[in-house]
Amino acid sequence: MIAADHLKRVAVWAPDLTERETEVARAGISERAFAASELICMRGDRFEYWTGVVSGLVRIGTVARSGKATTFTGLTAGAWFGEGSVLKNEPRRYDAVALRDSRVALMDRTTFLWLFENSVGFNRFLVAQLNERVGHFIGLLEYDRMLGPTARVARCIASLFNPILYPESARHLDITQEEIGALSGISRQNANQCLKALEKEGLLRLEYGGVTIVDLDRLSRYGE
Repeated sequence: MIAADHLKRVAVWAPDLTERETEVARAGISERAFAASELICMRGDRFEYWTGVVSGLVRIGTVARSGKATTFTGLTAGAWFGEGSVLKNEPRRYDAVALRDSRVALMDRTTFLWLFENSVGFNRFLVAQLNERVGHFIGLLEYDRMLGPTARVARCIASLFNPILYPESARHLDITQEEIGALSGISRQNANQCLKALEKEGLLRLEYGGVTIVDLDRLSRYGE
């Protein structure tokens, strides 16, 4: 069980719950720390938790039998994921890996389903999140297939500032160039070149240990 005030800090959906719903949510959530490169869940796992990123950075993707890794998206603090697998009671179709030391909140399936069946506020959040995630992944598919490396890096960074999927994001993102490369599907060296090009165009500013967004709108449309 986690404290009520802590729940409201780590879950953007918590303020919409009633007092009874908050108590049920608190009782069904635990937290766990994961070291950098540690698997949170693996493709094929029966991982029966809805998961929120409390701190750190998580990569969602998969690895083919050939060894080729494909990244679907990155998740920063405030993001919750896995509702589809929990609702359908099916094995995970992706790997979730902590790219750096991370802490996650784990809501068990029984609690998730109780909120799904009883909480209007919780359901409103889920509908909005699922709708936003569909649009997010359509965009990811588009830029992965149609855009060059610099545009992919630009769109990847911009996607981490989605206010619904990543509610805690500010204009500065604590992320390394290696992590940006991992999320964009390119090497750190190529990510460095792409970031310098974006900085030269005035879209972002490279800083020690992260990037600050200067023009999010142009960054999200880069390559059009």
